[in-house]
Amino acid sequence: MNQLVNRIQESVRVARYRLSNHAEFEREAERIPIHEIEEALSSPQCEILEDYPNDPRGHSALVLGFTSEGQPIHAVLGFRQESIIVVITVYRPEPDKWIDWRIRRRQP
Repeated sequence: MNQLVNRIQESVRVARYRLSNHAEFEREAERIPIHEIEEALSSPQCEILEDYPNDPRGHSALVLGFTSEGQPIHAVLGFRQESIIVVITVYRPEPDKWIDWRIRRRQP
């Protein structure tokens, strides 16, 4: 997993990533500035929560990172292309749906 986090962070560092239309929509709806996405994906606390290497649409993963203000951000990233990472969706996790931002709460 560390190798994947390193790839994410290097891609952000050299601006080899893009946001899907859906991610742009969600980013705007949740008022997440681009710099916060970059901070979260570059943060030392960045981690893979769920890895989907066998997704029929291509390898993807749910990632948790934190802004410089300590705010959590979740992003689903796609790794189909070697040269660029695609942010498929991005959102601020809701505390009532996550334990420690890492584990999904069971919904009744």
